[in-house]
Amino acid sequence: MDKFTTLEGVAAPLKIINVDTDMIIPKEYLKTIKRTGLGTGLFAELRYKDQAGTIENPDFVLNKPAYKNAKILVADDNFGCGSSREHAPWALLDFGIRCIISTSFGDIFYNNCFKNGVLPIRVSPEDLVKLFDDADRGANARLTIDLAAQEIRGPDGGMIKFDIDPFRKHLLLNGLDDIGLTMEKGSKIDSFESKASAARPWV
Repeated sequence: MDKFTTLEGVAAPLKIINVDTDMIIPKEYLKTIKRTGLGTGLFAELRYKDQAGTIENPDFVLNKPAYKNAKILVADDNFGCGSSREHAPWALLDFGIRCIISTSFGDIFYNNCFKNGVLPIRVSPEDLVKLFDDADRGANARLTIDLAAQEIRGPDGGMIKFDIDPFRKHLLLNGLDDIGLTMEKGSKIDSFESKASAARPWV
């Protein structure tokens, strides 16, 4: 998993409440267990006018020229609610989005983001209004996410602090998923296995 330290980029405004995981990545894209290639299906029902995904909807925010390379998504309340599909953060990451900012998230989606290198940030309703204002300005208004300092810095020098669980912060800063966290204990695991094999050679 790639480390998340500082992210600077365009923020796309998604002013829709209760965006569920089926809206993020529709069920027809769940046939794969690979984490790559899902970016094409991200928000497919909103991004495309046809089921084949060949005709873009020019009115959808991520299809607009200013937001095609967005790295940050500023979303309305209760983002990521619905089913537990881990494909949702996979699709966001594959598209290039590494940070989602909202007032609230679906619990399972929120947890899955951290396991896949995506940073979900909770802010107050008042701060979300400010961030929507920044995002509405398109490619000329880039945000900077500083995880170590726990700051969102706007294009005009404004700054918003955010809270994050210290352990989850540690995992993102060091690029550790569940497997990586386990591998940090590799020497202790090897030592235990050696002792266990010596004590019980018949196993």
